[in-house]
Amino acid sequence: MSDSAGHRVAVLLPCYNEAATIAGVVRGFREALPDATIYVYDNNSTDGTALQAMLAGAQVQRERRQGKGHVVRRMFADVDADIYIMADGDGTYAPEDAEELIRTLLSERADMVVGTRRGVHHDAGRNGHAFGNRLFNALYRFLFGTGFTDIFSGYRAFSRRFAKSFPAVSPGFEIETEMSVHAARLKLPVAELELHYGRRPEGSVSKLSTFRDGARILWMFAMLAKETRPFAVFGVFASLMLAASLGFMTPVLLEYFQTGLVSRLPTWIFSLALLMIGLLLLTAGLILDSLARARAEHLRLHYMNLPLGPAEVQPRKAASARPGHADAA
Repeated sequence: MSDSAGHRVAVLLPCYNEAATIAGVVRGFREALPDATIYVYDNNSTDGTALQAMLAGAQVQRERRQGKGHVVRRMFADVDADIYIMADGDGTYAPEDAEELIRTLLSERADMVVGTRRGVHHDAGRNGHAFGNRLFNALYRFLFGTGFTDIFSGYRAFSRRFAKSFPAVSPGFEIETEMSVHAARLKLPVAELELHYGRRPEGSVSKLSTFRDGARILWMFAMLAKETRPFAVFGVFASLMLAASLGFMTPVLLEYFQTGLVSRLPTWIFSLALLMIGLLLLTAGLILDSLARARAEHLRLHYMNLPLGPAEVQPRKAASARPGHADAA
């Protein structure tokens, strides 16, 4: 592992059929970060991506399980560094921006810096992608808070503690969403940096499917909401059940108070069943909310117990030596 300005920097490039661009991306990062070690993780490419990356000077590894999430989980597990730069191998992110990401990570003492894509909400190559970006970012802010404006950006810088504490359970392109939720859940220090977002060069094809991947991301939103905010999720369903129970129950009760009779017994039984289901959902939400808090505390303690690397220690020393100059490192 190379050492850059006292920090071990690793550039991580997950790739699937990016032979047309990966060599240029690797060379770009070698020029921008000459002391960094560049890793290309090939995800079953069939077009010579691994060979092109190797010839360009990258260390090439393979991940047989298909999906970006599997690749990211493998990269964070295998590679030991102080600072991680993750980008795509399609040439849409500028390697020269990596230095600014690292500078922001150090000066902000952040655990993750997201390179937000300038103009991506208006034109992401296809209208469907642009609309999906706007929709899912708005949904993220509604469910998890306002900490991020571009949750799908693949250009990010991480501290060692983030990389080694991130569980990475997503199999595919939902992994960026999971990263954002993980940071919000543990209240980790994060930052955003607006960067230029390029177009794929001729011969490079996007692997994204607007509807298929959109459905997978929507499902991931639902699962993450259930895991991190169970009381809110179960509370919604409990409220629906209780409202439906009240709707069916009200005319039966009015009739009973007026006549002393219950002529619609099946409706009364059905309303009571809905009432019981609603109360059970509410109880489940309360229990799961306590468990979610305990899990978040456990993850936070695990994160705090990870040893600080030079990326976290050195800026603090510099800040204490020269007050007001937090980015001296």
